[in-house]
Order: sequence, then C-alpha cells, then structure tokens
Amino acid sequence: MAGSFRKRSSIRFPITLSASLMTLNVTLMVCWIVVLARGTSWTVLTLGVVLFTLILVGMSFWLVLTLKEIALNNRQANFVDSVTHELKSPIAAIQLSLETLKMRNLTPQQREHFYGTMDKELRRLDELINQLLEAGRLDAVGQNELIEEIELEPLLRECAAGACTHHKTRLSEVLTMKVPPIRIRARRIVMRMIFSNLLDNAVKYGGDPPRVEVTALLGTGGRAHIRVSNNGSGVPYADRKKVFQVFYRGGSELQRRTKGTGLGLFIVSTLVKQMKGRISVDDRDDGQPGCTFTVELPGVVIPTSEIPSVLSDSST
Repeated sequence: MAGSFRKRSSIRFPITLSASLMTLNVTLMVCWIVVLARGTSWTVLTLGVVLFTLILVGMSFWLVLTLKEIALNNRQANFVDSVTHELKSPIAAIQLSLETLKMRNLTPQQREHFYGTMDKELRRLDELINQLLEAGRLDAVGQNELIEEIELEPLLRECAAGACTHHKTRLSEVLTMKVPPIRIRARRIVMRMIFSNLLDNAVKYGGDPPRVEVTALLGTGGRAHIRVSNNGSGVPYADRKKVFQVFYRGGSELQRRTKGTGLGLFIVSTLVKQMKGRISVDDRDDGQPGCTFTVELPGVVIPTSEIPSVLSDSST
C-alpha cells in the first residue's frame, strides 16, 4: 500500500527523551543551588540558575517543534495515501472501460455507459489535479482579477448546484437557503473557491440523504456571516481547529470510506484569512446531528435597512 513506503513517526521517543533531559536538568539545577548556596557564591549561583533555565526553555522549545514536525509528517503520510488512492481509482476504472471496449462487441447502449464512466472518472481526475494546483498557488489566487460587487445568494446557489451535481444529488432535495440580498466587494474566483469547497464538504459529509442549510446575516462593521450546516456526524470538538490545517483528515487514511485529500478546508481557511475574515465550526444551533461552518467576511456594500436580521456584537 501507499502508506508502506512513508513511515509515520511516533511521538513516544521525543516525549520520553525530552522528559528525561528536563528531569536531569532540574536535578542538576537543584544540586547547583544547594551546593553554591552553602558557599554564598551568589554571582556564580545566579549565573548557573540562568543557564540551567535557558537550557530548560530550549529543550521545551525543541520538544514543541519536534511534536509539530511529527504531526505534519503524519498528515503528509495520510495525504500521500489519500492522493495515491484518489489517482489510482479513476485510472483503473478508465483502463478497465477501455479494455472492455476493445475486447468485446457491445451494444450502443453499453458503449454509451462505458463512455459515461470514463468521462466521470476523467472529471474526477481533473478536479483532484485542480485542487492540488490551487493549494500550491493560494497566495496568487485572484491577484489578476478585479474586485467587484458580488451578489451573495446567486453565488452560493451556483456553488451548491455544483456540489450536488458532483455528488449526484438533487439541489432541490438537498439545499435550504435563507440568504437576504447581500453584496460583498471581493474577487469572484476567491469567493467561488471558498464556497465551492465548503458546500462540497457539506454535501459529502452530510447524512443519508444529505441535507444542507445555508443562511446569511449582516453583522456589525459591514461584515457578512454565512453559515453552512449539514446533517452529518459533525466534527469532534478536538478536531475543530485541526480540520483547517493542511493535509489534515481525522482518522487513518487506509480505513476511511469518504474520499478526499485534506486540502479543501485548508484552502477555505487560507482564502478567508487573506480576505481579513474568519471561519469556525460548531455544533448546530437546533441540536440536530451535524455541524455548522460559519464564515465571516468583510466588504458588505448594502444598506443595513434592507437586511431583515442583524447580528449584535455579542453574537459575533
């Protein structure tokens, strides 16, 4: 398997080594203080305590960096497993369809079925490659595109329609939308990437069948609050910050059933921050299963009087 050639690191050794070194350092510092205090060598005593403290701080800093590096390495290993699977599956399906078309005499209906399969898998490959390219050029996304006033509701509906088409569901059966006529000054390609990824995730990780609710409200300071809720299993509290990290996907990639690369929410989070906005994930307000992603974006250009619901400072 793909995971066999990339070893996942364990945190046991660095933690054990750091704890041992810290204990030894503290022991030596105590002995240093006891010995020198008896001789009243206060200058040497102070210098020694400062040096031992710096060593202790240095080891703590090294431990933190090591744990972060190990976490990143494990996320990269999961990413390699995921991308390998995502690439091999459509290639295998296309290859099988081509071999079938070559070796058998098929009816026009059967040929059309295999052509449709190859087209679907090629689109899947194209989507994966585009997502990988997007993650590698986030700093440059939309820089050559002009800022414009974007109607929020049509854009969200367009992104939701694309997500439903991708996951072979009907927009009318999946989506509930309550979005007033808000307009935001932004680059269209950036807004589309944010909400395409967010709504695709909402449908992908929704229940059976998926249900997605999109609402928007106007907050203080000309900031829009867009909420995307689904009826899936939700996001565990411990993972609510990690899900926005690059490559992160909860659990083992070799045991996961839902396809993905761990890049979608990283792309969303990065672009939202570039727009001086914020994103968070919480449980649903109504107590139903699932979760709610809230995106807060600046740049609203519509009068407050036209918005039926206004958020107070306490709700932000």
